[in-house]
Amino acid sequence: MPSRSAFRAGVAAAAPLVVGVAPFGLVAGAGPVAQGFSPWSAVGLSTIVFAGASQLAIVDVLAQGGSVLVAVLAALTINLRMVLYSASLAPYLSHEPTRRRMATAFLLVDQVYALCIARWAVDGGRTDERLPFYLGIATFLSTTWIGFTVLGALVGPAIPDDVPLDFAIPLVFLVLLVPILVDRPSIAAAVAGGAAAVAAGEAGAGPVSTIIGAAAGIVVGAMVDARGPAPAPS
Repeated sequence: MPSRSAFRAGVAAAAPLVVGVAPFGLVAGAGPVAQGFSPWSAVGLSTIVFAGASQLAIVDVLAQGGSVLVAVLAALTINLRMVLYSASLAPYLSHEPTRRRMATAFLLVDQVYALCIARWAVDGGRTDERLPFYLGIATFLSTTWIGFTVLGALVGPAIPDDVPLDFAIPLVFLVLLVPILVDRPSIAAAVAGGAAAVAAGEAGAGPVSTIIGAAAGIVVGAMVDARGPAPAPS
């Protein structure tokens, strides 16, 4: 059946991302336990929130004595990018019932968006295969994420401090970035953004360096895209 084939295609597309998702899941499980939370709290966050950066922000706020409201607001702020992701994917899933789209929105994360938009933006794909492809990616990633969160919560305290699990966080996004560097604007944006962020960080910009890098990447990528290829001679 086309839906089963599309679901399997989604699983296959998501499989290489395990290299980044698995260690990040370990961090999501080990981090809360290291801050004094129970393993169940770590697993609960991965199940309910299902967003690594937001989970770590929640744990950090609560561990420092912040209120639940501040922790929730921090998580929501970090996840505002999901609004843009949803708007971008909406035209491709507009034929699905509202309740189904609302349910699948819970599973929307960076990796799901990147793989879906990369596939659908080329040819759109068959209408009846889009949601199964989406669910194949999301199901594989969510089960992997929760599974490694459980593992991190259980064995995290036994992992030596000199094992750099934090490397998983940038690795997750590098795994997403490399496959989409297929044209001049995207390559220019990646190079400019990365260079600007590193330069800003070395100059003492701290967390703001990420914003500086993003702005530089957007500007340079847009400039290269606007120039475009030279028109063919008539």
